[in-house]
Amino acid sequence: MNHFKTFTLLAGLTALFIGIGYMIGGQGGMTIAFLIAIAMNLFAYWNSDRLVLSMYGARPVSAASSPSLYMIVERLVGRAGLPMPKLYLIENDQPNAFATGRNPEHAAIAVTSGLLRRLSPEEVAGVVAHELAHVKNRDTLTMTITATVAGAISMVANFGLFFGGGTRHQNGSANPAGIVGIIALSILAPLAAMLVQTAISRTREYEADRVGAEISGHPLWLASALEKLDRASRTIHNYAAENNPATAHLFIINPLHLRSIDGLFSTHPHTADRIARLRDIAARQGGAAPSTARPWG
Repeated sequence: MNHFKTFTLLAGLTALFIGIGYMIGGQGGMTIAFLIAIAMNLFAYWNSDRLVLSMYGARPVSAASSPSLYMIVERLVGRAGLPMPKLYLIENDQPNAFATGRNPEHAAIAVTSGLLRRLSPEEVAGVVAHELAHVKNRDTLTMTITATVAGAISMVANFGLFFGGGTRHQNGSANPAGIVGIIALSILAPLAAMLVQTAISRTREYEADRVGAEISGHPLWLASALEKLDRASRTIHNYAAENNPATAHLFIINPLHLRSIDGLFSTHPHTADRIARLRDIAARQGGAAPSTARPWG
């Protein structure tokens, strides 16, 4: 199913580029747009993870530079039966995290500095286990390409404005290309949001929570982490995410809250519902609360 979604996204990107290219530049514009779409498809499949990581200024970390985080991830990948992913740190006070990569062999997990400062080792383990669940479920390719494609849709609108110039010629007459660009800009942001909403199911977070709880063995670690992350995300700004709202679905908690358009890109289920489900899982397992569980620090 994830591979089908990926194919559909790339095909949709191609069709959109061709259509907008024709609107802006006729037959020649359509040809140029088709070539750009092919290049974007190849780039999205092979390099979209690097693009997303670069958007957030993520830097790689190792066992030497971040031994506690590395140890936590190393234990969890052993329990999950996954290869060791690349680890990245994002300098941002908002506690959050995401996973990316086209498959488990090329996966990466990025955590913010705020997450490491504000969460206990057990809660960090719960978050990492959730992200490893996305890797194990092979969600990351679809999630990352969706972010790239939705961003490309907005880029198309900006191209229309750039190449179309102003809405009027110097002699005062209307400039059709400029008008097309403005129309494209006004409709493509909601279209990008609709694409994200369609491609990214809210149920994927519930499933990643469930599988992550299995990987860590302690559902309440993640439940406790989600409570802290939800509170912090409402007051601590993530400007990189606000500037790239089509990437918000990658994060374990919605990082957006500043702008009116942010709600269009919301794909996360209510945090309270996620916590309730995790507590139900813990109750069925007879699990201990995070404060009494074996420490991971």
